[in-house]
Amino acid sequence: MTDPKPPKRIFADAKVDAAAAKHVPSSPQTESGAYKLAFQDTDFLLREDLRAVRFQLELLKPELLMNEADIASTFVFYGSARVPEPAKAKALLDLAKTDWDRKVAENLVAKSHYYDIARELARKASRFPVDEDGKRHFVVTSGGGPSFMEAANRGACDEGQESIGLNIVLPHEQLPNTFVTPDLSFQFHYFALRKMHFLLRARAVAVFPGGFGTFDEMFELLTLIQTGKVRPLPILLFGREFWERVVDFHGLAEEGVISPHDLDLITWCETADEAWDAVCAHYDCP
Repeated sequence: MTDPKPPKRIFADAKVDAAAAKHVPSSPQTESGAYKLAFQDTDFLLREDLRAVRFQLELLKPELLMNEADIASTFVFYGSARVPEPAKAKALLDLAKTDWDRKVAENLVAKSHYYDIARELARKASRFPVDEDGKRHFVVTSGGGPSFMEAANRGACDEGQESIGLNIVLPHEQLPNTFVTPDLSFQFHYFALRKMHFLLRARAVAVFPGGFGTFDEMFELLTLIQTGKVRPLPILLFGREFWERVVDFHGLAEEGVISPHDLDLITWCETADEAWDAVCAHYDCP
């Protein structure tokens, strides 16, 4: 005869009640929105008053799923959604009809080789071994879209490893690229929560040429480190010619709006080897 054990729980499982609630008899009372279980009532959850709850849910869901996937740290890839891989960039150049189109296509071709570099860097990060507790480190993470984001997820896929995609709901739907691991493909309504998940586990960030979104993500990270909100971590900036054309970093220091040593937060890279060596030097890893 075995010793009796107390039950693990005494309340009904929420899934059980949720299933039962779908089979209640119809009546004026049960058909009213007021009768719905709160967590099944979409109209209720989308009320303006519930914004704080939606914030919590959008923070909590990816956090729980990443914990369950044993993801301890990530390697984040930022960059444009508009720079194609080299072959596709050359095709755009062939299709250019106006001088403006040709100039833009030439610039895209000039940056397109970073697609292959992002892919190779993601391969290197994905080879990092799990630790003694089975936790995974430097898990490749991107915005889940095309271009350099796709290259990052693709590099992880090359190594047979999982990778994360953090998509955002946009007026023109941007589907996750096909290389994102389905169970680690997240969609966000709030940019703020998405950016938080980019950085919560980040231990290295690679930044490739990009536009407003890339600027936003990169400068927020630089500000967080500059102000001591985040510990220093490798910020690997690819495409020095591009960045110094569109941002005068030294000019900011000369104007006195940043300190000269703030420029040391950036590590300039042109190859995947340079970037990975910088990460390994920062963390003293083999």
